[in-house]
Amino acid sequence: MTLKVKYILFIALVHSILLVFSFYWLKDNKILFIVTEALILLSIGASVMLYQDFIQPLKLIMTGIDSIKDKDFNVKFVKTGKYEMDQLIGVYNMMIDKLREERTLQQQQHFFLENLIQASPTGIIILDFDQKIASINPKAAQFIDLTDQTIFGKALNEVSHPLLEALTDLPSGESKTVSINGIEMYKCQKSHFVDRGFQRYFITIEELSAELLKAEKNAYGKVIRMMAHEVNNSIGPINSILDSALTYKAIEKPEYIHALQVAMERNQRLNIFMRNFADVVRLPQPQREQADIHHIIRDVATLMEQQAIASGIEFNIDIPDLPFLVFIDVQQIEQVLVNIIKNAIESIEQNGKIEFISKPDLRTLIIQDSGKGISKEAAAQLFSPFFSTKREGQGIGLTLIREILLNHNCDFSLQTLATGYTEFRIVFE
Repeated sequence: MTLKVKYILFIALVHSILLVFSFYWLKDNKILFIVTEALILLSIGASVMLYQDFIQPLKLIMTGIDSIKDKDFNVKFVKTGKYEMDQLIGVYNMMIDKLREERTLQQQQHFFLENLIQASPTGIIILDFDQKIASINPKAAQFIDLTDQTIFGKALNEVSHPLLEALTDLPSGESKTVSINGIEMYKCQKSHFVDRGFQRYFITIEELSAELLKAEKNAYGKVIRMMAHEVNNSIGPINSILDSALTYKAIEKPEYIHALQVAMERNQRLNIFMRNFADVVRLPQPQREQADIHHIIRDVATLMEQQAIASGIEFNIDIPDLPFLVFIDVQQIEQVLVNIIKNAIESIEQNGKIEFISKPDLRTLIIQDSGKGISKEAAAQLFSPFFSTKREGQGIGLTLIREILLNHNCDFSLQTLATGYTEFRIVFE
């Protein structure tokens, strides 16, 4: 029962009792009875006025509550001229103004934060209370090459991507550097914020590839130039002395002559060894021209075919007859293809297959081999400067491939597929 009903019932009961008693007690005295009835009527009128004074603030409060429930912060009340009522109206109007200002400020901050997240050059992944992906910004979607519709509502370890899999056990407040294929490098950090009293987590992903590649090249370039300078300065005079020694009449024993010749050959090989390293550092910028990559593939395959046949390796060239035109430095891209095929032949060793697949509509060239594949440990370091899985490898081939393709603004990857084939994929710009 509401306060309004209780008050009306109380006033009605009291005045009904007064009317009944006045009738029985004063029915013989008409004048006093009339006066009493008049006083009762005045009391009823006063009760009605008091009722209005008491109930009006309650109506105001109820109206205000309904407005707040509806999140309508534009409803304000006009002062009535009554002191108590005006005090209540003043407090309510001030509260509504503050709520409206706070809501406006909160909305502005929300939209600002949302726009900041969407435009951020740092990838951001926001998780829900169950550690599942709630949203990702465009940069994060670009890093993992997936959309929020694809991964929405999934845990990090439920998404098949090496970057997210590496972040599954990352504790809050800590950072981690993740390397993918030895080229893509990301700094990832996990943090949290409080939402409705509970912690929610988010992950920031910052790409370090360009900066690290530049720093790496500057570092190893300086070392290689210094080594090449010292070796070349020494090899020339040493070979000259050894060559002169061969003409000395005192040296007649064949073993001495053979030893000198071996020393000279070793010096020449050392010179070639250092020149190979220096070639990576001195790699010129590509001189681009329009060329048909299909024609280049056929030429390189013809060049390498005899070496493949000697190892029992079959070439399967799946290339359309239509040209695949790209703007490249032909000589450099030929060197890339030669190195890729050479590595594939060495990986197969004996009896296998190398496939050439072209997808001009996707600007993509794929070279697959049936070799022994790449281990997970090696996959994380591929394309790192001078890294090699071969016992006596120098890692120059993959490093040279990396530098040439990066200079051509190509996307590329090297991985072993679930089918067992190892795939080198190049996407031309």
